[in-house]
Amino acid sequence: MSETWKVSIPCTRAEARALSEDNLFISSSDSTPTIVASEIDVKHPDAWMIDVYCETQPEPELIGNLLQLSPSARTAGVEPLVERLGDEDWVSLSQQGLEPLRAGRFHVHTSSDQPSDDARLTNICIDAGRAFGTGHHETTMGCLQSLDQLRRTGHRFRNIADLGTGTGLLAFAAYHLWPDARIIASDIDPVAVAVTEANAELNAIPLGNGRRHIRLVQSNGLDHPALRNRAPFDLIIANILAGPLVALAPQIATASAAGTVLLLAGLLTRQKNDVVRAYVREGFRLKHTHLDNEWPCLTLVKAKKYGWTRKPHRKKSPLASDYFGEC
Repeated sequence: MSETWKVSIPCTRAEARALSEDNLFISSSDSTPTIVASEIDVKHPDAWMIDVYCETQPEPELIGNLLQLSPSARTAGVEPLVERLGDEDWVSLSQQGLEPLRAGRFHVHTSSDQPSDDARLTNICIDAGRAFGTGHHETTMGCLQSLDQLRRTGHRFRNIADLGTGTGLLAFAAYHLWPDARIIASDIDPVAVAVTEANAELNAIPLGNGRRHIRLVQSNGLDHPALRNRAPFDLIIANILAGPLVALAPQIATASAAGTVLLLAGLLTRQKNDVVRAYVREGFRLKHTHLDNEWPCLTLVKAKKYGWTRKPHRKKSPLASDYFGEC
């Protein structure tokens, strides 16, 4: 068994997401590291930790990139902690502490844990790895519970988009809830797309264009032609960050029809009003807020008077591109 090294550094949640998706950081090592982002104090929801597991001793370039991409630590004068863990299984190490969780009807576990044998639950296997979103955070939990609640209250969707899919978890949940729907999942990060593809195989979820399949694309917001051509969607899921959510409001509204349901997460309570205002301006109305600690999951609906019509393709907003590049 090869040796394992770990590099740890405190950061903010926004930095954690950027670090877990940054290609420059990943490409600085000869072997692809496993990156685990975790919240370290529920009373301080912006206090996070990045742990990077490597199969070889991390090079100075990797450590330098880590510091460059974590300005809060750099400002505070915090140096990354580098330690050798010995001849252990780095995949198992990266998943330590990630206990199986239940959200609504979903049992989310890693490959190190057994699936639930409860017939009432749907098992989804998501390993810790190079993309953001194992399900072990309030934002993803809130989305899973909100999706489950939509199904329990009789909602039926036939055309679904998961924007910023990360590991694919929320797209997989939608697939189990509405198996006849056409589902498309996108992420700006090619690593996340590759991880989602691997997770789909792990969970026996077919990828493709038709119903009972998930289409997977790399896209900045909704710029990919496949997303534009499939619009309007009747359900859009976006678990990202507050800044990108605000910037993407016009694009998301363009891809929505009267009655489209929108799930938004990745924001803090103090950011809720700004996000809601951005979507109210685009014709949405807030219907429900699921709050877990400081992390709300918002359910909005497009008002009937704002019907969808196909518009000529417009160049992507620089603001949306700038924001999304930081996710």
